[in-house]
Amino acid sequence: MAAAGSLEAIEIDRDLAGLLRARFAAQPRFVLHETDALEVDWRALSAARGARLRLIGNLPYNISTPLLFRVLEAADAIQDMHFMLQREVVDRIVAAPGSRAYGRLTVMLAPRIEAMRLLTVGPGAFRPAPQVASSVVRLTVRASVPAWALSPLYGPVVAAAFGQRRKTLRNALSGYLTAAQIGAAGIDPGARAETLTAAQFGALAQAAAAVLH
Repeated sequence: MAAAGSLEAIEIDRDLAGLLRARFAAQPRFVLHETDALEVDWRALSAARGARLRLIGNLPYNISTPLLFRVLEAADAIQDMHFMLQREVVDRIVAAPGSRAYGRLTVMLAPRIEAMRLLTVGPGAFRPAPQVASSVVRLTVRASVPAWALSPLYGPVVAAAFGQRRKTLRNALSGYLTAAQIGAAGIDPGARAETLTAAQFGALAQAAAAVLH
């Protein structure tokens, strides 16, 4: 607690919240929010503290992806995050283009964060031992958020491209762009989604938005 300066905890479980409240009752710089992390107003919390937030947590694996996206809606209010997640999820977050783990999650997070796996935690570290391994990942919000201009079509274009991974962009994005328009964005229409960088998806989304207007 002293090293952190102050700490605000978010816990939805009543029993665990009660234990935390009792354990840290004598700590004036400890604040407990008994609520759902998916409902937290991160910008309001940042404003109340007068600083960008540094988030630390062992996230519930069943809501880890939606919680990441919920937090990143307020990326301008976040400095960094250190989370323990299922190892396969971290594999996807830190994946490079062309790798098996590279996919929609990687590309959707990339404009706002830089990710680094810090360590892997085996099942034996927990009691009872889970069926999966875990990893701790550092997610640092980019100095410029997002890293490039994002079209409102970024998410839909990424989803369409990865919807059927074996399809080429020419086929996967036919609802948004022709092969010629994909080529005009400097991207091979015969390529598959997993070979593109996130910035290239940004260019495709911008091209799709231009076509609609």
